[in-house]
Amino acid sequence: MHSRSQIVQHIAIVGGTHGNEFSGIYLLRHYEKHPELMQRPSLTCQTLFANPAAHAANKRYISCDLNRQFKTADLANPALTALEQQRAKDINTRLGPKGAANTDLIIDLHNTTSNMGPCLILTQPGRFYDLMAAYVRLQMPSAVISRDEDHLAADDHALLCTVGRYGVIVEVGPQPQSVLRQDVFEQMHEMTQHILDFVELYNTNSLPALPKVTPAIRYLHSIKLPLDADGQRLGMVHKQVQDRDYMPIAPGDVIFTLFDGSEICYEGPTTVYPTFINEAAYYDNNLAMSLNEKVDITLADADTQGHVGISRGAI
Repeated sequence: MHSRSQIVQHIAIVGGTHGNEFSGIYLLRHYEKHPELMQRPSLTCQTLFANPAAHAANKRYISCDLNRQFKTADLANPALTALEQQRAKDINTRLGPKGAANTDLIIDLHNTTSNMGPCLILTQPGRFYDLMAAYVRLQMPSAVISRDEDHLAADDHALLCTVGRYGVIVEVGPQPQSVLRQDVFEQMHEMTQHILDFVELYNTNSLPALPKVTPAIRYLHSIKLPLDADGQRLGMVHKQVQDRDYMPIAPGDVIFTLFDGSEICYEGPTTVYPTFINEAAYYDNNLAMSLNEKVDITLADADTQGHVGISRGAI
Protein backbone atom coordinates (compact mmCIF):
# COMPACT_ATOMS: atom_id res chain seq x y z
CA MET A 1 0.00 0.00 0.00
CA HIS A 2 1.05 3.61 -0.52
CA SER A 3 2.05 5.63 2.51
CA ARG A 4 -0.02 8.71 3.33
CA SER A 5 2.69 10.91 1.80
CA GLN A 6 2.41 9.02 -1.51
CA ILE A 7 -1.37 9.29 -1.87
CA VAL A 8 -2.51 11.88 -4.40
CA GLN A 9 -5.41 13.32 -2.44
CA HIS A 10 -5.80 17.02 -3.29
CA ILE A 11 -6.41 17.74 -6.98
CA ALA A 12 -7.07 21.01 -8.80
CA ILE A 13 -8.63 21.12 -12.26
CA VAL A 14 -7.67 24.40 -13.91
CA GLY A 15 -9.28 26.00 -16.95
CA GLY A 16 -8.95 29.35 -18.66
CA THR A 17 -5.19 29.68 -18.21
CA HIS A 18 -5.55 31.14 -21.68
CA GLY A 19 -8.72 33.20 -21.88
CA ASN A 20 -9.66 32.27 -25.45
CA GLU A 21 -9.34 28.50 -25.01
CA PHE A 22 -12.96 27.75 -24.29
CA SER A 23 -13.23 23.99 -23.71
CA GLY A 24 -11.51 24.04 -20.32
CA ILE A 25 -13.56 27.01 -19.13
CA TYR A 26 -16.86 25.41 -20.05
CA LEU A 27 -15.79 22.01 -18.73
CA LEU A 28 -15.03 23.66 -15.37
CA ARG A 29 -18.50 25.16 -15.33
CA HIS A 30 -19.99 21.77 -16.13
CA TYR A 31 -18.05 20.10 -13.32
CA GLU A 32 -19.08 22.82 -10.88
CA LYS A 33 -22.74 22.11 -11.71
CA HIS A 34 -22.14 18.34 -11.55
CA PRO A 35 -19.47 17.86 -8.86
CA GLU A 36 -20.12 14.12 -8.83
CA LEU A 37 -18.08 13.96 -12.05
CA MET A 38 -15.01 15.02 -10.05
CA GLN A 39 -15.65 12.91 -6.98
CA ARG A 40 -13.66 9.80 -6.15
CA PRO A 41 -13.52 8.17 -2.68
CA SER A 42 -9.80 8.70 -2.05
CA LEU A 43 -9.43 12.29 -3.28
CA THR A 44 -10.84 15.79 -3.16
CA CYS A 45 -11.09 17.98 -6.23
CA GLN A 46 -11.36 21.76 -6.66
CA THR A 47 -11.69 23.90 -9.77
CA LEU A 48 -9.84 27.10 -10.62
CA PHE A 49 -10.60 29.61 -13.37
CA ALA A 50 -7.06 30.79 -13.94
CA ASN A 51 -7.40 33.97 -16.02
CA PRO A 52 -10.96 35.36 -15.97
CA ALA A 53 -9.74 38.82 -17.00
CA ALA A 54 -8.33 37.46 -20.26
CA HIS A 55 -11.52 35.50 -20.89
CA ALA A 56 -13.64 38.62 -20.34
CA ALA A 57 -11.48 40.39 -22.93
CA ASN A 58 -11.66 37.35 -25.26
CA LYS A 59 -7.87 37.21 -25.41
CA ARG A 60 -5.18 34.64 -24.67
CA TYR A 61 -3.77 37.02 -22.04
CA ILE A 62 -3.84 40.69 -21.04
CA SER A 63 -0.19 41.57 -20.35
CA CYS A 64 1.80 38.37 -20.77
CA ASP A 65 1.22 34.64 -21.13
CA LEU A 66 0.06 33.32 -17.74
CA ASN A 67 1.38 29.86 -18.59
CA ARG A 68 4.93 31.21 -18.75
CA GLN A 69 5.06 32.86 -15.32
CA PHE A 70 5.62 29.96 -12.92
CA LYS A 71 9.38 29.58 -12.67
CA THR A 72 10.28 29.51 -8.99
CA ALA A 73 12.54 32.55 -9.36
CA ASP A 74 9.82 34.55 -11.12
CA LEU A 75 7.23 33.72 -8.49
CA ALA A 76 9.60 35.08 -5.86
CA ASN A 77 10.48 38.24 -7.82
CA PRO A 78 8.55 41.24 -6.42
CA ALA A 79 9.43 43.33 -9.49
CA LEU A 80 7.17 41.20 -11.70
CA THR A 81 3.82 42.93 -11.26
CA ALA A 82 2.01 42.72 -14.62
CA LEU A 83 -1.51 41.32 -14.43
CA GLU A 84 -0.60 37.73 -15.27
CA GLN A 85 2.58 37.86 -13.21
CA GLN A 86 0.58 38.89 -10.16
CA ARG A 87 -2.09 36.33 -10.98
CA ALA A 88 0.62 33.66 -11.08
CA LYS A 89 1.71 34.64 -7.57
CA ASP A 90 -1.90 34.45 -6.39
CA ILE A 91 -2.35 30.99 -7.94
CA ASN A 92 0.92 29.85 -6.39
CA THR A 93 -0.38 30.95 -2.98
CA ARG A 94 -3.67 29.13 -3.52
CA LEU A 95 -2.40 25.87 -5.06
CA GLY A 96 1.25 25.82 -4.02
CA PRO A 97 3.60 27.03 -2.91
CA LYS A 98 5.74 25.56 -5.66
CA GLY A 99 8.19 23.08 -4.21
CA ALA A 100 6.05 22.43 -1.12
CA ALA A 101 2.58 22.43 -2.60
CA ASN A 102 -0.64 21.73 -0.79
CA THR A 103 -2.03 20.50 -4.14
CA ASP A 104 -0.95 16.98 -5.04
CA LEU A 105 -1.95 17.14 -8.71
CA ILE A 106 -2.87 19.97 -11.07
CA ILE A 107 -4.73 19.09 -14.28
CA ASP A 108 -4.50 22.14 -16.57
CA LEU A 109 -6.97 22.13 -19.49
CA HIS A 110 -5.90 23.63 -22.81
CA ASN A 111 -6.96 23.88 -26.44
CA THR A 112 -4.77 24.13 -29.50
CA THR A 113 -5.70 25.26 -33.00
CA SER A 114 -3.44 22.47 -34.30
CA ASN A 115 -4.69 19.03 -35.31
CA MET A 116 -3.30 17.26 -32.25
CA GLY A 117 -6.34 15.38 -31.00
CA PRO A 118 -6.29 14.54 -27.28
CA CYS A 119 -2.74 14.94 -25.96
CA LEU A 120 -1.57 14.32 -22.38
CA ILE A 121 1.48 16.44 -21.64
CA LEU A 122 3.76 15.32 -18.80
CA THR A 123 6.23 17.82 -17.40
CA GLN A 124 8.39 15.63 -15.15
CA PRO A 125 9.75 12.08 -15.14
CA GLY A 126 8.77 9.49 -12.54
CA ARG A 127 6.78 6.37 -11.82
CA PHE A 128 3.51 8.21 -11.13
CA TYR A 129 3.62 9.86 -14.55
CA ASP A 130 4.66 6.63 -16.28
CA LEU A 131 1.75 4.75 -14.75
CA MET A 132 -0.67 7.55 -15.64
CA ALA A 133 0.53 7.57 -19.25
CA ALA A 134 0.13 3.81 -19.57
CA TYR A 135 -3.33 3.88 -17.98
CA VAL A 136 -4.68 6.81 -20.03
CA ARG A 137 -3.37 5.35 -23.28
CA LEU A 138 -4.88 1.94 -22.39
CA GLN A 139 -8.29 3.46 -21.74
CA MET A 140 -8.12 6.03 -24.56
CA PRO A 141 -6.12 4.65 -27.49
CA SER A 142 -6.52 7.90 -29.43
CA ALA A 143 -4.54 9.75 -26.75
CA VAL A 144 -1.01 10.91 -27.52
CA ILE A 145 1.48 11.10 -24.66
CA SER A 146 4.02 13.93 -24.71
CA ARG A 147 7.00 13.98 -22.36
CA ASP A 148 7.46 17.68 -23.21
CA GLU A 149 10.62 19.02 -21.53
CA ASP A 150 10.71 16.49 -18.71
CA HIS A 151 14.48 16.86 -18.43
CA LEU A 152 14.03 20.30 -16.85
CA ALA A 153 13.90 20.67 -13.10
CA ALA A 154 10.50 21.72 -11.80
CA ASP A 155 11.96 25.04 -10.59
CA ASP A 156 12.88 25.90 -14.18
CA HIS A 157 9.47 25.07 -15.64
CA ALA A 158 7.29 28.12 -16.28
CA LEU A 159 4.01 26.20 -16.65
CA LEU A 160 1.13 26.62 -14.22
CA CYS A 161 0.71 22.89 -13.63
CA THR A 162 4.24 22.65 -12.18
CA VAL A 163 3.04 24.46 -9.05
CA GLY A 164 1.54 21.16 -7.84
CA ARG A 165 3.43 18.18 -6.46
CA TYR A 166 2.47 16.60 -9.78
CA GLY A 167 1.14 18.42 -12.82
CA VAL A 168 -0.15 17.54 -16.28
CA ILE A 169 -1.70 19.36 -19.22
CA VAL A 170 -4.68 18.07 -21.16
CA GLU A 171 -4.17 19.62 -24.62
CA VAL A 172 -6.91 18.99 -27.20
CA GLY A 173 -7.42 20.27 -30.74
CA PRO A 174 -8.04 21.35 -33.36
CA GLN A 175 -10.26 24.11 -32.02
CA PRO A 176 -10.24 27.74 -33.16
CA GLN A 177 -9.68 30.37 -30.52
CA SER A 178 -12.86 31.60 -28.80
CA VAL A 179 -14.88 28.69 -30.20
CA LEU A 180 -16.37 25.48 -28.77
CA ARG A 181 -16.34 22.14 -30.63
CA GLN A 182 -18.32 19.21 -29.31
CA ASP A 183 -15.78 16.57 -30.29
CA VAL A 184 -12.92 18.47 -28.64
CA PHE A 185 -14.98 19.20 -25.52
CA GLU A 186 -15.90 15.52 -25.17
CA GLN A 187 -12.30 14.38 -25.65
CA MET A 188 -11.15 16.80 -22.94
CA HIS A 189 -13.81 15.49 -20.58
CA GLU A 190 -12.93 11.88 -21.35
CA MET A 191 -9.21 12.34 -20.75
CA THR A 192 -9.82 14.26 -17.52
CA GLN A 193 -12.09 11.49 -16.28
CA HIS A 194 -9.45 8.88 -17.09
CA ILE A 195 -6.88 10.88 -15.09
CA LEU A 196 -9.20 11.06 -12.08
CA ASP A 197 -9.96 7.34 -12.39
CA PHE A 198 -6.23 6.65 -12.54
CA VAL A 199 -5.56 8.59 -9.37
CA GLU A 200 -8.29 6.70 -7.52
CA LEU A 201 -6.90 3.36 -8.67
CA TYR A 202 -3.33 4.45 -7.92
CA ASN A 203 -4.28 5.54 -4.41
CA THR A 204 -6.00 2.23 -3.68
CA ASN A 205 -3.41 -0.01 -5.36
CA SER A 206 -6.11 -1.19 -7.77
CA LEU A 207 -4.63 -0.38 -11.16
CA PRO A 208 -5.46 -2.82 -13.95
CA ALA A 209 -2.82 -4.73 -15.89
CA LEU A 210 -0.88 -2.11 -17.83
CA PRO A 211 1.18 -2.40 -21.00
CA LYS A 212 4.90 -2.81 -20.55
CA VAL A 213 5.64 -0.13 -23.16
CA THR A 214 3.67 3.03 -23.96
CA PRO A 215 4.71 5.07 -27.01
CA ALA A 216 5.29 8.78 -26.45
CA ILE A 217 6.97 11.82 -27.93
CA ARG A 218 9.47 14.22 -26.34
CA TYR A 219 9.92 17.87 -27.32
CA LEU A 220 13.20 18.76 -29.05
CA HIS A 221 12.87 22.33 -30.31
CA SER A 222 10.63 24.66 -32.30
CA ILE A 223 11.18 26.13 -35.75
CA LYS A 224 10.08 29.51 -37.02
CA LEU A 225 8.37 30.65 -40.17
CA PRO A 226 10.81 31.95 -42.81
CA LEU A 227 11.34 35.72 -42.50
CA ASP A 228 13.08 38.36 -44.57
CA ALA A 229 15.64 40.84 -43.24
CA ASP A 230 12.84 43.14 -42.05
CA GLY A 231 11.11 40.38 -40.12
CA GLN A 232 8.30 39.96 -42.64
CA ARG A 233 7.07 36.43 -43.39
CA LEU A 234 8.30 34.99 -46.66
CA GLY A 235 5.92 32.05 -46.71
CA MET A 236 3.86 29.57 -44.73
CA VAL A 237 3.68 25.98 -43.56
CA HIS A 238 3.51 23.71 -46.60
CA LYS A 239 0.13 22.16 -47.32
CA GLN A 240 1.73 18.70 -47.17
CA VAL A 241 2.60 19.35 -43.52
CA GLN A 242 -0.48 21.29 -42.43
CA ASP A 243 -2.80 19.30 -40.11
CA ARG A 244 -0.37 16.34 -40.06
CA ASP A 245 0.68 16.62 -36.43
CA TYR A 246 2.73 13.60 -35.28
CA MET A 247 3.42 12.49 -38.87
CA PRO A 248 7.13 11.98 -39.60
CA ILE A 249 9.25 14.67 -41.22
CA ALA A 250 12.46 13.23 -42.63
CA PRO A 251 15.59 15.16 -43.67
CA GLY A 252 14.90 16.68 -47.08
CA ASP A 253 11.10 16.71 -46.70
CA VAL A 254 9.40 19.97 -47.69
CA ILE A 255 8.11 22.02 -44.73
CA PHE A 256 7.54 25.57 -46.06
CA THR A 257 6.22 27.07 -49.26
CA LEU A 258 7.26 30.64 -50.07
CA PHE A 259 5.17 33.31 -51.73
CA ASP A 260 7.55 33.31 -54.71
CA GLY A 261 6.68 29.66 -55.35
CA SER A 262 9.86 28.12 -53.98
CA GLU A 263 9.98 25.59 -51.14
CA ILE A 264 12.12 25.04 -48.07
CA CYS A 265 13.00 21.54 -46.90
CA TYR A 266 13.82 20.23 -43.45
CA GLU A 267 17.58 20.16 -42.93
CA GLY A 268 17.79 18.33 -39.60
CA PRO A 269 19.85 15.14 -39.27
CA THR A 270 17.06 12.78 -38.13
CA THR A 271 13.36 12.14 -38.62
CA VAL A 272 11.18 14.24 -36.30
CA TYR A 273 7.50 14.42 -35.43
CA PRO A 274 5.77 17.82 -35.47
CA THR A 275 3.20 19.18 -33.02
CA PHE A 276 1.50 22.55 -32.67
CA ILE A 277 1.67 22.93 -36.45
CA ASN A 278 0.63 26.47 -37.38
CA GLU A 279 -0.65 27.12 -33.84
CA ALA A 280 -2.43 30.47 -33.98
CA ALA A 281 -1.31 31.50 -30.49
CA TYR A 282 2.35 31.24 -31.50
CA TYR A 283 2.18 33.59 -34.48
CA ASP A 284 3.35 36.51 -32.35
CA ASN A 285 6.68 34.65 -32.11
CA ASN A 286 6.56 33.42 -35.74
CA LEU A 287 6.71 29.82 -34.54
CA ALA A 288 5.71 27.33 -37.22
CA MET A 289 5.73 24.06 -35.26
CA SER A 290 7.39 22.10 -32.48
CA LEU A 291 9.57 19.12 -33.37
CA ASN A 292 9.67 15.96 -31.27
CA GLU A 293 11.40 12.62 -31.10
CA LYS A 294 9.70 9.29 -30.45
CA VAL A 295 10.35 7.69 -27.06
CA ASP A 296 8.97 4.75 -25.11
CA ILE A 297 7.67 4.79 -21.54
CA THR A 298 8.64 1.44 -20.04
CA LEU A 299 7.15 0.08 -16.83
CA ALA A 300 8.77 -2.34 -14.41
CA ASP A 301 7.27 -5.83 -14.42
CA ALA A 302 5.68 -5.19 -11.01
CA ASP A 303 3.75 -2.24 -12.48
CA THR A 304 2.14 -4.23 -15.29
CA GLN A 305 0.14 -6.60 -13.09
CA GLY A 306 -3.40 -6.36 -11.74
CA HIS A 307 -6.96 -6.07 -12.91
CA VAL A 308 -9.99 -3.99 -11.96
CA GLY A 309 -13.13 -2.75 -13.70
CA ILE A 310 -14.35 0.87 -13.53
CA SER A 311 -17.15 3.00 -14.93
CA ARG A 312 -17.37 6.72 -15.60
CA GLY A 313 -20.19 9.22 -15.50
CA ALA A 314 -21.37 10.51 -18.86
CA ILE A 315 -21.28 14.17 -19.72
